[in-house]
Amino acid sequence: MRFSISSAELKEQLQVINGAIGSNPVLPILEDFLFRIKENALEIAATDLETFMTAELDISSSNTGNVAIPGKILVDTLKQLPTQPITFDIDLETFSISITSAFGQYQLAGEDGNDFPKIPVPESVDTIQIPSVLLMEGINKTLFATSNDDLRPAMTGVLIELNSKGITFVATDAHKLVKYTFGEIETNIEASFIIPKKALTVLKNALANSGGTVDISFNKSNAFFYFGNQVMVCRLIDSRYPNYNAVIPKDNANVMTITRGDLLNSLKRLSNYANKTTNQVKLGVKDGSLTIEAEDLDFSNKAKEQIPCYYDGEEMTIGFNAKFLIDMLNTMDGDNIRLELAAPNRAGILRSEETPQGEDLLMLVMPVMLNS
Repeated sequence: MRFSISSAELKEQLQVINGAIGSNPVLPILEDFLFRIKENALEIAATDLETFMTAELDISSSNTGNVAIPGKILVDTLKQLPTQPITFDIDLETFSISITSAFGQYQLAGEDGNDFPKIPVPESVDTIQIPSVLLMEGINKTLFATSNDDLRPAMTGVLIELNSKGITFVATDAHKLVKYTFGEIETNIEASFIIPKKALTVLKNALANSGGTVDISFNKSNAFFYFGNQVMVCRLIDSRYPNYNAVIPKDNANVMTITRGDLLNSLKRLSNYANKTTNQVKLGVKDGSLTIEAEDLDFSNKAKEQIPCYYDGEEMTIGFNAKFLIDMLNTMDGDNIRLELAAPNRAGILRSEETPQGEDLLMLVMPVMLNS
């Protein structure tokens, strides 16, 4: 089996789908890329058995066949090659691979492509189409809030809900929660599914330079994402998502409006002085000013800043995890944000003052107990 391809084009595709390969594969063949040639097209696939990524490239070849090629050495070789045509010669009996470039020849030992895991095919699926920029926005605004606790698998992914009102992305780790809704998506499908964190990370990287739309098909087991010349398939998390609406307070009457950049930069500075375990900062808010304090008793570190704000409500002192607030503020858009509070022991709500039409972003952060 023989074909030629641009080294730069192949490297670009491999670097994207390489994210689907696991760090500790349970089978040696999962360290490989599957190369399949059919009808003047080269299909490349990678998987960790939970996430599958494929890309299809046009080539000039009358051959057919498939082979599994070691991933790391192939990617590392292509990274060091300047853009040029390269030729693959593959023995389909021994699965030995010879790659020829303008600089020389490289020999690899491949494996039988027929032993590569089968990629799921869509059966009994529902399908929606959304702009890739919207999907990227939903991922970027929620992915950081997912949990790493495998004992609560539902929280290790992002919940996607579809209904006549639009599409909603939700992520939580029980300490913080993000809910992002985009209403200007027309669909008559009512469904919800949970996509694993790793799959969304792979998808985000793949969509980074993609425009246009993404077709999403899903059933009870898998979700299929089609965009450009690439397809990503992932197994959905089979678990019930928590009733997140029940924890969102409806009566936070104390409202502070503040410049997002001022608050973010202040928290970044003061977090250096906070306890490294709790990351606790104390917010004292009253009309006209916000006082932020951080202290690490173990090292006698202490800092305090005051920044202007607009506040409508009762004077209050409340503690938060500075890292959580920084992550949220980094993700939000706009110059001004609103922090809605009820009491020192109740969750705070962060919202942007400048929200594009059709969008709604809500971020919830739980308070921490203040040091006595």
